[in-house]
Amino acid sequence: MKKISILAVALLLAVVFTAFKKNNAITVFMIGDSTMANKDISGGKLERGWGMMLQGFFTDDVVVDNHAVNGRSSKSFIDEGRWQAVVEKIKPGDYVFIQFGHNDEKPHPSRHTDPGTTFDANLKKFISETREKGGIPVLFNAVVRRNFFLQEQKNDDDEALRNTVGATSKKVKEEGDTLYDTHGAYRDAPRNVAKEMGVAFVDANKITHELEQGLGREESKKLHMWFLPGEVESVPEGRQDNTHYNVYGATVVASLLSKEIAVQVPALKKHIRHYDMVVAADGTGMYFTPQDAVDAAPAGKKVRILVSRGMWKKPSVPSGKKVKFIMRSGAEWMK
Repeated sequence: MKKISILAVALLLAVVFTAFKKNNAITVFMIGDSTMANKDISGGKLERGWGMMLQGFFTDDVVVDNHAVNGRSSKSFIDEGRWQAVVEKIKPGDYVFIQFGHNDEKPHPSRHTDPGTTFDANLKKFISETREKGGIPVLFNAVVRRNFFLQEQKNDDDEALRNTVGATSKKVKEEGDTLYDTHGAYRDAPRNVAKEMGVAFVDANKITHELEQGLGREESKKLHMWFLPGEVESVPEGRQDNTHYNVYGATVVASLLSKEIAVQVPALKKHIRHYDMVVAADGTGMYFTPQDAVDAAPAGKKVRILVSRGMWKKPSVPSGKKVKFIMRSGAEWMK
């Protein structure tokens, strides 16, 4: 009988372990609107939803499956069959992160719901049907809009903000120094439903309010798709979008919310990690290549860079930069 080499046994065990780990991975399903959704990254587009960046804050044994879609309310998400598609995938032990409100506020009957009645009913439907499949629901309220306007702004369709043209100056005369709420009772309904049904609740509204107010009127623009004409190649005419996040903003918000998830959902705490930089070819990190991350890393400071799945050209690290690479499962350096 031929002897099996130690290397062969190790390789076999690695394959078995990887398959077992994949089959037993925890899936975090995400349902919500454009502030959470995955985005098109073609042509250097910079818009991101915070849910698109969340994978970079979880260990390999958690898979983020983001079903959030631009422009959807809790009503339209159900009516279009998007919720049913998620329900059919939920297995015991999976999580469903639920965040609506931005579009439930809109007057059009295809999207509108009312807090306290129809909005709450939809949130309860998500919760009940998640639990029926053995899943674990987590409610989030809506992230804030960057609303420093002194006079109340008309609650136009957030999706139309992608068609705005950038101001000739970063300063807007109508803005003050105080961030004003735009969500009203839609901000409170998820908290109330969570309490009633015994569900974990993440106060994303409070967290992002403190973030934007803390940064102030001008610095908070750096979180959003707020660009002067000619400032970035993908939006040559500029944009004034106080709702949707850019790469940096979505990453900051995902980081803050992941910290609160660890508090409100203790079972997920051991799966949450924070790195200085994340590299991912699909736009779910701040950088597309390890070299981009190295080039952006500050000199003289220890920097941990998470490298996502794929084959990567090993970067050149200048002397004076203290970089440590953490390779995800399936990430390898090219030979």
